[in-house]
Amino acid sequence: MLITVNGLAKLTLLDFPGRTAATVFLAGCNMRCPFCHNAPLIVDMAGVERIEESELRAFLAKRRGVLDGVAITGGEPTLRKDLGELLSVIKEYGYDTKLDTNGTNPDILRELIHDKLVDYVAMDIKNAPARYAETVGVENFDMTPIFESVKILRESGVEHEFRTTVVSGLHDEASMRGIGEWLCGTERYFLQNFVDSGALLVPGTAGVDRDTMRAYLEIIREYIPSARLRGM
Repeated sequence: MLITVNGLAKLTLLDFPGRTAATVFLAGCNMRCPFCHNAPLIVDMAGVERIEESELRAFLAKRRGVLDGVAITGGEPTLRKDLGELLSVIKEYGYDTKLDTNGTNPDILRELIHDKLVDYVAMDIKNAPARYAETVGVENFDMTPIFESVKILRESGVEHEFRTTVVSGLHDEASMRGIGEWLCGTERYFLQNFVDSGALLVPGTAGVDRDTMRAYLEIIREYIPSARLRGM
């Protein structure tokens, strides 16, 4: 079966730390975060763009030696049964690979790491465990896979980061303490303020002001001294 993807950004200096990269988008997600900035990839599955494997391979061949890596994002990429094949194709052309994930499929994550198909993983930490269901828009959300994915990454030896998008009304000081206690001692954690992409699941979602972001960072740093703000 030929691989298709649902979007391609041909150059990014932001999505893959330390690398000049392209970004590949995959449709579909098992969360309904109201602040999702890629809503068309979540709710309009029939209307999403389709890029065939031949076009992707042509791009990868042409940009070899110019780009260092390819970031895979979504949606939630681990829902795709052919994700390993896609990463293998990218590896064929000599690129480093980065995976963005919400952490809901730890078995897939473990397999990709074992098969050396990912060089960097960015896992979204949506909120403190007590507010996860509310934040991801899934009633009675099961945290077990999330905890397992965090454990896998922290023990993997693979370069990785955890990150939280801060949203007004969903995050507060208690959220930051809950996240800090959970991820205490992790090496790489980022807070990033919500920015309206114009394609949201819930219009009207907002971020917080700079002073609030800095205050949240100080709370997080009580547990993760190396934590940083991103995009500010």
